[in-house]
Amino acid sequence: MTHLAPASKLPAIGTTIFSVMTALANEHRALNMAQGFPDFTCHPELKKLVSHYINTDFNQYAPMPGALKLREAIAQKTEKLYAASYHPETEITITAGATQAIFTAITALVKRGDEVIVIEPAYDCYVPAIELNGGIPVFVQLSHPSYSIPWNEIESMLNPKTRMIILNSPGNPGTSVLGEEDIAKLKAIVEKSDLFILSDEVYEHIIFDDHQHLSLARFPMLRERSIIVSSFGKTYHTTGWKLGYCLAPEYLMKEFRKVHQFNVFAVNHPMQLALADFMEKEEHYLSLGKFYQEKRDLFVSLLQGSRFTILPAHGSYFQLLGYQNISDESDVVFSRKLTIENKIASIPTSVFYQDQTDHQVLRFCFAKSPETLEKAASILHRI
Repeated sequence: MTHLAPASKLPAIGTTIFSVMTALANEHRALNMAQGFPDFTCHPELKKLVSHYINTDFNQYAPMPGALKLREAIAQKTEKLYAASYHPETEITITAGATQAIFTAITALVKRGDEVIVIEPAYDCYVPAIELNGGIPVFVQLSHPSYSIPWNEIESMLNPKTRMIILNSPGNPGTSVLGEEDIAKLKAIVEKSDLFILSDEVYEHIIFDDHQHLSLARFPMLRERSIIVSSFGKTYHTTGWKLGYCLAPEYLMKEFRKVHQFNVFAVNHPMQLALADFMEKEEHYLSLGKFYQEKRDLFVSLLQGSRFTILPAHGSYFQLLGYQNISDESDVVFSRKLTIENKIASIPTSVFYQDQTDHQVLRFCFAKSPETLEKAASILHRI
């Protein structure tokens, strides 16, 4: 029956690298520093709250845009952090994680033939969503090893077909953050174009070294053009819950919800209510930068004296390590070798580039316990 096999809509896309490397780590019993998830539990109070709402029978559909109580909590938080007012009824939607939010935003706004500027290295869900909707990804590379944005190059790409630019700060895997100069250059581009912005801000609270998260919500001109995506999973150590949210002005959110209602409709009800209660204690997210900076600093200190080159990490919970002093193998080959032979899994960063640009850099997740970080460093010192 192979003659009935459908023509693939994504012929160049295979299984995501995160699934591939996690499966390889499991097969070879390697320490999994590849996929971005913590190896520690979420706060016990949050688990109690979920249990409470399950046991009090909030087990049927939530409202399509999300539980109003949670949307109101997000509105209050956004107002306090970014001096930005989003109406909980019409401008905030709860999603089944950030990936669904990104897919829905692209589906809502990108039409066949539209061009979308994708800044590489880019999280791997962006391009498939663009292509499935008939859009054309246009690629620009961050400057290695600083991972700064070449705004002049982006400006030169603008044309009447440019529909959207996707930004990610703090970056994954680039680990850089937007600065005031970036915002100024983005504003200049927006002033002379009709493009929309999809701003992936899932690591908004995981930012280091006295940097400030410059959410696009802070800037009225940019806010009016932007769909902003965030993640409860990254903030509260609950990646398996797959809960996130979107902020957008009403005219964009109206289009977003048209798609959202048919690809998800509504997401986990008791967990939404639990998160709304948990958000009342602001320290749970305000302390996150310090929490992860201590982990980054521990991991970096443990790696001192190894043969790896430690690249700057200003945000997210990933550390990039160069291995130019160790091997001239490709990052895909070297990462597999480390997983199979040295029992530590990482992500090769070339997979985040359309043309597989290889800077001989691997990504390691440091959202781990001190014991895991010590074990990882010990392995890396022996390489």
